[in-house]
Amino acid sequence: MRLFVAVELPDDIKDALAALRLDSVAGARRTKRDQLHLTLRFIGDGIAPPQFAAIKAALAAVRAAPFALQFRGVGQFPPGKKPARVLWAGLAPNPALPALQQQIEHALRSAGLAPEDRPFSAHITLARLDPPAAAARFLAQHAAFSTPAFPVEQFVLFSSVLARGGATHHAQAVYPLK
Repeated sequence: MRLFVAVELPDDIKDALAALRLDSVAGARRTKRDQLHLTLRFIGDGIAPPQFAAIKAALAAVRAAPFALQFRGVGQFPPGKKPARVLWAGLAPNPALPALQQQIEHALRSAGLAPEDRPFSAHITLARLDPPAAAARFLAQHAAFSTPAFPVEQFVLFSSVLARGGATHHAQAVYPLK
């Protein structure tokens, strides 16, 4: 089983993200609107049922208060003047988000998962580029992008099935923030 932990986005926020024009970037494959989410931790593939149960139980122990987020700005991976492989929308700083992500990381370690080796970088993937392409025009056009603030009242453990037409995500457990 392929698993990840994420924050689901309200429909109006998905609409705003999906409305960003990508026509200035050659080879951009837009993330489907229904797949837009804020990944807090990719867990991985091949999760066996006993470990899945341990993951669900560990995540249930996470305690955090609801908070608000706001998308602000766009960027690319890799950063700088290199050809882009990924276009993303960033978030206005809110210390509640990395605090939640760290609690989730700690919970997953307690369930026996290896620590994440990359630092958390809060973003939404808007598109993948194949081959890598120049994105300067897109970045300039959308530098002032922002959304209204939206509430984060829960996080979700998702399973993901990869298929030729793209991945499909299924909520396995929902964890309210309180």
